[in-house]
Amino acid sequence: MTKELKAAVIGAGRLGSIHARVYTEIPHIKLIGVCDIDSQKASLLAQNQGTQASSDYKTLIPDADIVSIATPTNTHFEIGRFALLQGKHVLIEKPVTDNLRDAASLTRLAKSKNLTLQVGHVERFNSAFIAAQKIVDHPLFIECHRLSPFPNRSLDIGVVLDLMIHDIDIILGLIRSEITRIDAVGVNVLTPYEDIANVRLHFKNGCIANLTASRISDEVMRKIRIFLKDTYISLDYQAQAAFAYKKEGRAISKTAIPIEKEEPIKKEIESFTLCVRNARKPVVSGVEAYEALKLATRIRKALRKHQAVTERILRKIS
Repeated sequence: MTKELKAAVIGAGRLGSIHARVYTEIPHIKLIGVCDIDSQKASLLAQNQGTQASSDYKTLIPDADIVSIATPTNTHFEIGRFALLQGKHVLIEKPVTDNLRDAASLTRLAKSKNLTLQVGHVERFNSAFIAAQKIVDHPLFIECHRLSPFPNRSLDIGVVLDLMIHDIDIILGLIRSEITRIDAVGVNVLTPYEDIANVRLHFKNGCIANLTASRISDEVMRKIRIFLKDTYISLDYQAQAAFAYKKEGRAISKTAIPIEKEEPIKKEIESFTLCVRNARKPVVSGVEAYEALKLATRIRKALRKHQAVTERILRKIS
């Protein structure tokens, strides 16, 4: 008989609401409560999902077996650490934390207590990426575009940690080579942090990855293009569609890559629960999340360096 797992969701915003709904759809999972410092948001979500509301995670987490944390990034460490110390398996939305020290601390704590720590890099569970990944071998050039309208959320971090972190994680999974150079530019437009950024990563094996992320765009775009020898793969995360373009003589053929569309975040949460039940390593554990955050930290440093150079030039010519 399959044991029922009791789930708690901390954070009643957009992502927390999805986590709560998905837990009610997975067999042998009982959503025991949702928590948010905004008691009205927590109550509304709890009412919609038929569970209890709380405004203090410390009163809810002890009764759970598994915990989803979908709160602002600067609270991930505090809440995640509390949950792990309570002996709970944890799924934290990306990025794992806002600094490397805290990310390493959570990873060590989870390992020491033999607990599952998974981080919500949801594109790993996108059906289009899973299908395309099977035919990707030795990429030569990768181009990523991740654009969104201004979100009015996640404004405690810049666009690198908010959006680009997804593509950073994907890139690190596809290119197994050391990064030799980072060229990065970014602009603060509506917040104190970068709202648009472009990054070029140079790898030791010769591959180059170009990443653009914006949260001040009119359109929503989630695309990656992967160039191989004689083949080019175009993948749309949002539409869950992928095409392979291949050289055949002097012509280029276009073939749709077969995909079974599924809800990525539901697959992610289902995978988390299976990892907990079967003591399996998550697709994105604290280790992979740390590496993505490590590269994001290097990129943010390169952005600041470029901004400082630009400011010095402007001062000289003014």
